Amino acid sequence: MDDREILAALDRHWAASDASDFEAEHQIYREDAVLDYPQSGERIRGRRNIQSSRAAQPNRKRFTVRRIIGAGDLWVTEYVLAYDGRPSYTVSIMEFLDGKVARETQYFGEPFEPGLSRAQWAERIP
Repeated sequence: MDDREILAALDRHWAASDASDFEAEHQIYREDAVLDYPQSGERIRGRRNIQSSRAAQPNRKRFTVRRIIGAGDLWVTEYVLAYDGRPSYTVSIMEFLDGKVARETQYFGEPFEPGLSRAQWAERIP
């Protein structure tokens, strides 16, 4: 796959994620894909296990992609994942092999109040 095809596959993946279309969402993964959540110390092996773990998540999820960057076999998506309306700022790092995701690592950041020490230099992000 060339970069345009991978970017199109990622666009389909995140749109399906936002629509809770679990079957379409997971077409991007290899059968032996590995998903890591470093902050919780979890690893999920296999496309079906990844799909099942996400389908079992009880919260209503919405995905807003901020940007996708990458080339070749390494792609990064920055997005806001809202669980029941509460935002989590998320980065997904996907490693492709033969046109499918072989490994994904996701990092989550909770929102926090702006620091007073930098108030004179900072502006609010819309």
